[in-house]
Amino acid sequence: MGISRRKLLVGTGVGAGVIAAGGGATLLTDNLPKAPDSLLNIDALPSDDPTPGWFHTSVKRQPKPALVGDANAPWVVIGGGFSGLAAARQLALNFPDDRVILVEAQQVGFGTSGRNAGFLIDVPHDISAPDYIGDKAIARNILNLNQTGQRILKDLVEEHNIVEAHMRHSGKYQAAVEDSGFAVLDAYRGGLESLGQTCKIIEGKDLPDHLGTKFYRKALYTPGTILVQPSGLVKGLADSLPANVTLFEETPITAVEYEPQIVLHHATGRILADKLILANNAFGTHFGFGARTIFPVFTYGSLTRPLTKAEQESIGGQEFWGVIPADPFGTTSRRTHDNRILIRNSFSFNEDGRHKPGYTQKYRQSHRLSFERRFPSLKDVNFEYTWGGGLGMTRNGSSLFGELRKNVYGSLGCNGLGTVRGTAMGTMLADWLAGKRNDTIDFLLSLPKPEWNPPDPFLTMGVNFTLRRGMHDAGLEA
Repeated sequence: MGISRRKLLVGTGVGAGVIAAGGGATLLTDNLPKAPDSLLNIDALPSDDPTPGWFHTSVKRQPKPALVGDANAPWVVIGGGFSGLAAARQLALNFPDDRVILVEAQQVGFGTSGRNAGFLIDVPHDISAPDYIGDKAIARNILNLNQTGQRILKDLVEEHNIVEAHMRHSGKYQAAVEDSGFAVLDAYRGGLESLGQTCKIIEGKDLPDHLGTKFYRKALYTPGTILVQPSGLVKGLADSLPANVTLFEETPITAVEYEPQIVLHHATGRILADKLILANNAFGTHFGFGARTIFPVFTYGSLTRPLTKAEQESIGGQEFWGVIPADPFGTTSRRTHDNRILIRNSFSFNEDGRHKPGYTQKYRQSHRLSFERRFPSLKDVNFEYTWGGGLGMTRNGSSLFGELRKNVYGSLGCNGLGTVRGTAMGTMLADWLAGKRNDTIDFLLSLPKPEWNPPDPFLTMGVNFTLRRGMHDAGLEA
């Protein structure tokens, strides 16, 4: 997990995306409606570093072809991650006679949804509240939202036999080294118990039997978390979409017109849509929505080579586990299904939502230090992959959900919880568009809009300062 949006933003007054600039473009065909004055050029196309470990160690698949020429559909979804896959699937089920086009700028599983730590977390976690739960009614709704996302993914994995997801109901450990972290764990335990959620404190002397390391001094274990191979899961979800969904990969949208008809421009043609769903998280700002409310923060992960049998025996512990830090700027770690160790920490503010050259090499050094602190006997085990991945953050933790303008809808700003929350929100958005209502939809529609944030240079200065201070103050938990 890692960074918390409240830890990032409290006291700094920062955060925002950048709206795309308008301009002209050369029209590729002459038989579609033209509205040059309304053309919005997309000024930053998704671009991630080439070394995401989850993607390269997951089952290889043949990506769907890029779109060549023109296409049209009643429904078009932009974004092939958890939110977009969920929205496209549910739209196809709700409207079985309609074609649904799903457009992904890169390959499925290569972008943000395949670059997280693979935690499907059920319980809420609000560090701005003394008990990390806060308002009980809101917390119960968040719990329901997260569990809804878990159930959807669990059911799909079972229904379509997505073995490459490596889904395990193993729970999670929130672990601490510093005394300040102990206070976090004790407060959170009280909050979870007030919600009726099962949890238990595990003392440091017992943790090596769980985690294979003597590094941590205390942990709070919650059993409801599911761990997955995120890129493998997303690939499997993409390959099991309903027959009336057409997926185009490696098809970035370069410009959009909203009036008089929705027209999406790409490298070799255009897509006409009756209704458009944006499920591209922080990149929604480049489509004209969420400007100065959603902003991209990147976090970084490294994955070791597989441990040998002797190395596995030398550390002991359970064969599969996941740890999140008590300090939001600390280190998330995992032991994976193929006996690798994941280390995930360090953050950067990438204003345009794209990777920055040199950053993976920079943060790989931090990962090395964190790894050797936890597993000194494995100091000769090298990292095979290091990568970064973006989070769409908002100042108050809210998301853009619902209607953005006429015939345009969105599920944007997942605040680092895109696995379960993105899945639930994408599904609920498609149900709402089909005229369905339930408590989860009503909750999402009732949430306040994401708060506005100051423009640059104050935004960049504030976020960068907060990130540097947080990483420094994390101490041994980094």
